[in-house]
Amino acid sequence: MKVYIKTFGCRVNQVESQAALEEFKKQNYTPTQNAQEADLCLINTCSVTHKADRDAGKEIRKILRQNPKARLIITGCYAAVAQAELAAKYPSAKIIQKTDLSMALFDKNINWAVAEHEGKSRAFVKIQDGCDNYCAYCIVPYARGKKTSKPAPFALAEITNLITSGYKEIVLTGINIGNYSCPLTGANLAALLPEIFKIKGDFRIRFSSIEVNTVTPELVLAAAAGGEKFCNYFHIPLQSGAAPVLKSMKRRYTPQEYLDKLAFIRQNLPGAGIYADIIAGYPAETQADFEASVNFTDKAAFAGLHVFSYSARKGTPAAQMPQLSAAEIKTRADILRQKDKELRAAFAKSLIGATQQFLAEEETKEGLSGVLGNFQRAIIKPAGKAKTISQVKITAAKAGLCCGEYSEI
Repeated sequence: MKVYIKTFGCRVNQVESQAALEEFKKQNYTPTQNAQEADLCLINTCSVTHKADRDAGKEIRKILRQNPKARLIITGCYAAVAQAELAAKYPSAKIIQKTDLSMALFDKNINWAVAEHEGKSRAFVKIQDGCDNYCAYCIVPYARGKKTSKPAPFALAEITNLITSGYKEIVLTGINIGNYSCPLTGANLAALLPEIFKIKGDFRIRFSSIEVNTVTPELVLAAAAGGEKFCNYFHIPLQSGAAPVLKSMKRRYTPQEYLDKLAFIRQNLPGAGIYADIIAGYPAETQADFEASVNFTDKAAFAGLHVFSYSARKGTPAAQMPQLSAAEIKTRADILRQKDKELRAAFAKSLIGATQQFLAEEETKEGLSGVLGNFQRAIIKPAGKAKTISQVKITAAKAGLCCGEYSEI
């Protein structure tokens, strides 16, 4: 029996697909990259934008056309928020909620733990799921449901196993990892970190995206106490730099409160790379609000932006508001993406002369390609050994990419 898995969307989806794949292997399935030869096709969907819905639909139709005899299962966020719609469109497919998936497929709870990430030097560990923020534009709380967290002993065992297997970087991921709360002890993320740092081995820990309201002084200090075992990197969704828009979005912080958090991070983790999500074309965003957002990105001195073009999601409050034109949304997104390039170039240039911790990922013609602790990409010469962590000195930067050499320190 052969299984084909196609994953759309975030790191959480990717971890869940990997966990399912590992369980399929235990059930004697052979993975395949060719949907046409699969006996079972699992489509793990995303629904954060209309494009995500369309991409999943395109894949589903291709499988139905090319391999109609395969058992087709649709899961993920799109399946959660549009189950009836998908069932009507694709009656031969089985629509399974993510919360029911492991029991439906394997008759047991697989706890979404992973043992490998084939060909990768970093591994992703899902420690949390769900969200109850209900931001006005976001479909995720409707798709993911209530907050849950992986018990600390399970998370620590999973991380230990991955480190023992040779992974040099562990990324803690979830829908909102700052809401982590061990169901056995109530320990939060700040309490979990020191336990992770006690694990033996040559490794470092990175956070995935984390909400600004959960970036507490306690958490920042716990991270800083990890020294080089913690990547000096934060990806903190902003969404808008204009106070009226944040209020309309129900984001529950002000631009100044956001800046204050960044200042505390930089005070305790000097040189941290801080990145942000930002939405272009939110319905309530005036031209003045948009300009305030662009200006805010300079004040925040971000290392880079992840720009989202606003996409109305049925069932969310923002979808009921008067919408901006597609042309205006594109114009604003283009401006923000240009700003992203400028910020990345400035951050890369600021690192020239600095000694940084570098995770080598793969050999290229130019040298070893990999990432610094602050998530800056770099090419290091002479070529060394991939999948190792070393100290390097940054000697140049071009178009947002750093170049350097191994440090003698």
